Amino acid sequence: MPVSRDQVVPQSLAPDVNAASCPSRLVLEHVTSRWGVLVLAVLLDGTHRFSELRRAVGGVSEKMLAQTLQTLERDGFVRREAYPVIPPHVDYSLTPLGEEAGRQVWSLARWVESRVPDVMHARDTYDKGKQG
Repeated sequence: MPVSRDQVVPQSLAPDVNAASCPSRLVLEHVTSRWGVLVLAVLLDGTHRFSELRRAVGGVSEKMLAQTLQTLERDGFVRREAYPVIPPHVDYSLTPLGEEAGRQVWSLARWVESRVPDVMHARDTYDKGKQG
């Protein structure tokens, strides 16, 4: 049953990513997986075919890309449009929910890129401390 913004959700039903049984954990895992983040980011630029996505997401295997797309489609983040032509033509795009998630994880990915030098320095300092 949908809950309006005015209704209070009982604590037992409220999403809590820290609760072991909360379904939000699985959704979080899907959108923040290595390939999930990158697929969502590429699709922020618009509709792509499978082969275009595979070229854009460096290092992803066909199998992992297919699994990632299927998972994101099931979760409501990706729209799959298959056209009845030969050879098969399938387009992938983001749903409004996918666009929202994509913007969030892309922001995190860009932040990570910008902080790589700091992380590398921290690792180096940590490793040197462990050696001595």
